[in-house]
Amino acid sequence: MSQNVEQTTENFRKLVQKIKSYEEALAVMYWDLRTGAPRKGMEARSEVIGVLSTEMFKLSTSDEMGAYLDALTEPEANERLDEINRRTVAECKKEYDRSKKIPAETYQVYVVLTSQAETIWEEAKHKDDFAMFQPYLEKIVAYNQQFIDLWGAKETRYDTLLDMYEPDLTVRKLDQVFGELRAKSVPLVAAIAESAHQPDMACLQQSFDKEKQRAFSLFMLERMGYDFEAGRLDESVHPFATGLNPGDVRITTRYAVDDMANALFSTIHEGGHALYEQNISKDLIGTPLCTGTSMGIHESQSRFWENMIGRSRAFWNRYYGDLQAHFPGQLNVPAETFYRAINRVQPSFIRTESDELTYNLHIIIRYEIEKMLFNEGLNVADLPEIWNEKYKQYLGIVPKTYAEGVLQDVHWSGGGFGYFPSYSLGNMYAAQFMHTIKREIPEFDRLIEQGNFQPVKAWLIDNIYRHGKLLTPAEIVQNVTGEPLTPSYLIDYLETKFKDIYRL
Repeated sequence: MSQNVEQTTENFRKLVQKIKSYEEALAVMYWDLRTGAPRKGMEARSEVIGVLSTEMFKLSTSDEMGAYLDALTEPEANERLDEINRRTVAECKKEYDRSKKIPAETYQVYVVLTSQAETIWEEAKHKDDFAMFQPYLEKIVAYNQQFIDLWGAKETRYDTLLDMYEPDLTVRKLDQVFGELRAKSVPLVAAIAESAHQPDMACLQQSFDKEKQRAFSLFMLERMGYDFEAGRLDESVHPFATGLNPGDVRITTRYAVDDMANALFSTIHEGGHALYEQNISKDLIGTPLCTGTSMGIHESQSRFWENMIGRSRAFWNRYYGDLQAHFPGQLNVPAETFYRAINRVQPSFIRTESDELTYNLHIIIRYEIEKMLFNEGLNVADLPEIWNEKYKQYLGIVPKTYAEGVLQDVHWSGGGFGYFPSYSLGNMYAAQFMHTIKREIPEFDRLIEQGNFQPVKAWLIDNIYRHGKLLTPAEIVQNVTGEPLTPSYLIDYLETKFKDIYRL
């Protein structure tokens, strides 16, 4: 490598490292805001976040960054870069081209707005007051429409937002895969509702001490292989995971005395995200590649651990005794009864508490509403009415409050439009990965029943986790399974599992 290219690369990496340092500091602040920072400090903290975010934004769109990217994307120079540097340049170039079109002062106002909006959303949800949150959401939608204009709309305006979370994903593709999933799910849900073999839910319909729930959450994270020397478990209104670097990956959950299963599976879900982030190759630290390759692949890991392992019969054949020991005298039913109870299918209002089958309908509702917002000009003021109509259409139920309806999710307060489809994509990826794992590790079910997750975790690290963002979602799926994303694996998995449970 010539001295000039080598020096330019070194200087470029130093600038990238500086940007990542800002990013990590901001992530700690966001985590603090969501896990107990004093309410009265929210406004000042939001301003600090705005200033630091803008400084990071300015660095990523600086003339210095532009000069490095120009030099390192020249074919002769680019060919001389190793794989990590080449991918880092490509990732920074994509971000640079997108961010350069947004004025720094506009970006700062937007960051402050979304930071404040997340706290207002929490209050609005608690008070069941959509009008309190509506003006913030209207501004956030307007800014995103403005950003789409600056970036340039793709085939549809919403495609531009989808691409931020799942590279090259389009409405055309989503309409196809969601259409197949919906076509199979709706009649299965109807058949289940008519089944005479409904689970006995009595074992879950009691009060479970919060501290005992927390103890069992910690117990399960340890068994999964979550490294507590590289993370911690806290409580928040909406469970989430924050990966600062592979050595500091924090997760939260939410405990409710009347819903032990929700906290348990939220913890396992976020633990799945955390295992991904904790096991990214250390060679990628200090680059934008040191994270999950997309939200869909990230969700594939949380949903894989939560549902395909955590809600499996094999899992509870092993861990039901431990759960009984944490709640003495409360779970006096066989493991099979508990297994069927935690896998009950019943339309419900809250996405995060919904069952594995109807969950995808919750996502499709949000996807269709977001398309209406950005492609069809739906007004924010009309969201509650549209939301309720969609729930009646797809799930046969109508929310009675804003908190169990349009205000239930945090994502829109942070401007996360285009994010929701990632959850169902994650389910599809997870089912496709599991099909391959079971082919390559035939003793999969026996290992889970023994509580031996190490071979499965090692497979995931080798095939998915360690690569971070070095490979695209399409490359990972093709490399791992030998074919592109295919919804049929999820459909087959759901039909097999729930026809067994409901004896259809």
